[in-house]
Amino acid sequence: MQVRDIALLSTRMFKTNPSRTWLTILGMGVGTGAVVALVGLGFGLQSIILDKIVLGDSLLSLNVTFPASKIVVLDQPTVDSFLAMETVKDVSGVVTFPTLVTYQGLTGNANIQGLAPSYFLYTGTQASAGELFTNEEAAEDRNAVVISSAMLKLFGVEDPEEVIGKTLTFRVFVPNEGSDQSTEVALPKQYKIKGVTADAGNLAAAITLEEFQSNFKIPYFDRVQVRVIDTKSLPIAQDAIIAKGFTVTALSKTVEQANKIFQGIQVILAVFGGIALTVSAIGMFNTMTVTLLERTAEIGVMRTIGASSKDIVILFVAEAIIVGLLGGVVGILIGGGIGMFFNGLLSVAASKFGGESVRLFKYPIWFLIFICSFSGGVGFLTGLFPARRAAKINPLDAIRYK
Repeated sequence: MQVRDIALLSTRMFKTNPSRTWLTILGMGVGTGAVVALVGLGFGLQSIILDKIVLGDSLLSLNVTFPASKIVVLDQPTVDSFLAMETVKDVSGVVTFPTLVTYQGLTGNANIQGLAPSYFLYTGTQASAGELFTNEEAAEDRNAVVISSAMLKLFGVEDPEEVIGKTLTFRVFVPNEGSDQSTEVALPKQYKIKGVTADAGNLAAAITLEEFQSNFKIPYFDRVQVRVIDTKSLPIAQDAIIAKGFTVTALSKTVEQANKIFQGIQVILAVFGGIALTVSAIGMFNTMTVTLLERTAEIGVMRTIGASSKDIVILFVAEAIIVGLLGGVVGILIGGGIGMFFNGLLSVAASKFGGESVRLFKYPIWFLIFICSFSGGVGFLTGLFPARRAAKINPLDAIRYK
């Protein structure tokens, strides 16, 4: 049997029984659509979380802190020893002192931090308004400050753009060396707010490390970010730093664990969608069985005029695969439509209430291709048994079948 004949015969159901055929495709599409929508939700949730993390330098950085006992501290000689490691490219630290910060006549307790522009890069910090410190604007940045979004709440500000360009003054409590006491020191100038970070849990204002060092002596850093050369250097540098008595965490490990969690979520969601797909597949199997009974006499005629058992199998399997593939396409349209609806709804709500627009449903191209292929595979499996059964029918008995 020629390919053209197989194509014509396997698509006849659209003319002979269009309603049943399209209902079967729709049923398959509903099951597939459930899988697409639920797994797309998993991809969307994963993207929402992980897209907040700046990839690249932040994934090649180690967050180093010292133990509470202060047996070892992150002083400058220690930082220099980190830089001397062959696997380390750069080290960027942050130092924190308590402070009283004043904004437009309002004063509150917070922390003032001294850090280099690279610290923002290595921690994956992003600006929700304005800009962060950069090496290119180092001179101008000595008169600037970057605050956290938690500082906005301290002063009752809702829109972060509102504070950009405004000024802050600081009275810093500098720890006295060798004691638990501190000395209050007022910084002699006002600092212009350059940017606002998305950190809502830390009342902090950051000035450049150079500006901080020009006003205070730094006994040690609270934490440092160690930027390694490449991915292979991460465990080597981590083991070496831990051996010195420090605590080390890596953002790459966090991302890896998060990916494993989301993969589990996607599997669970796929299982729930698979239940609906199984029900649809059973319905499709039932349809193919009914089609076999209706076309028994036709099968007998084809066998009588020379069609082989293999031709009959190919004919039925081709028909089932076409229905399965079309069911996959319909499922993608249904699942994608659900996702587009909710994504649009969230975008409208975000624009109305001043929030950030997010895509709750996300569909990678490879996933949609897999869904089409999988649907075709389901069609093949559901059509295989009726096809083999049709091939075994005796031609004479088939012709007499009514």
